[in-house]
Amino acid sequence: MVWTVGTPDDDFDDGWDSRAVLVDARWVDRTPRYPDREPQLRREVALLGWLAPQLPLPVPVPRVVSEEPFTVRHAYLPGGPCPGTSAAHGMAVGHFLRVLHTVDVAEAAEQGARSWDETHADTLQILERMRDEVLPLLPTHLVAAGRALLERMSAPPARACLIHGDLGPAHIRVVGERVGGIIDWGDSCIGDPALDLAWTTLGSRPSFADAVRSAYRPDGELPARARDWHLLGPWHEVLYGLGSGGAEFVDSGLTGVVARLERWTDADPSEVCVETTPTRQKRTGGRR
Repeated sequence: MVWTVGTPDDDFDDGWDSRAVLVDARWVDRTPRYPDREPQLRREVALLGWLAPQLPLPVPVPRVVSEEPFTVRHAYLPGGPCPGTSAAHGMAVGHFLRVLHTVDVAEAAEQGARSWDETHADTLQILERMRDEVLPLLPTHLVAAGRALLERMSAPPARACLIHGDLGPAHIRVVGERVGGIIDWGDSCIGDPALDLAWTTLGSRPSFADAVRSAYRPDGELPARARDWHLLGPWHEVLYGLGSGGAEFVDSGLTGVVARLERWTDADPSEVCVETTPTRQKRTGGRR
């Protein structure tokens, strides 16, 4: 039996990379939307079974249930999108990230996590596309700031670790004041820890963001790099729209690019951003 989705789970199948259905009200079955997304799901299967016991919050633990069509299944993790307003949620997420970012990198790679070399190469390729395809669409007064942002993000971070890679409100599931799980791990990799701090410290409300910082205690370059990842978020939406997403994503993405550059180009990265132009969740399909 396949259940239809209604409030509050009307975001169940809004991902970009895979489809999801709720089966018998207890399982989530996910299939890739495109053939080249299948390796992403296979990596999740390999990685999450090893990773889940090490984390302080629940995560999906998928297993392959069909090769044709390729389908993975995991237990349904109930909850709605995180509003980014609760200090209790922020404290739980900050602690979760601090634990995640200290997981053994070599072991994570052995368990299927994408390597730093792959991650950084992909980042450079995406930045080049943004330079070629998105930068020319910006208003003239923001071109220099946009170009400088792309240059900064081309430099590697001081350290790389295992990250979620797409941690926004739709992927943090909450039930009341409890965080019920962190979902959609398709972008997880050995990467820049500041990426996981972008929305959590700069796209959420001060109560949530301050609690994340208190639990995580970011230092060094992390706050500035988190700000730059936050600035870069809607650029991905524009690229998606220029590809298969269509004009709606281009327009909404550009609105976000302009709003963030105008607000954040000269801002102190320790400030908290109350997001006024939220970016659609970037990548992974499905829920839980």
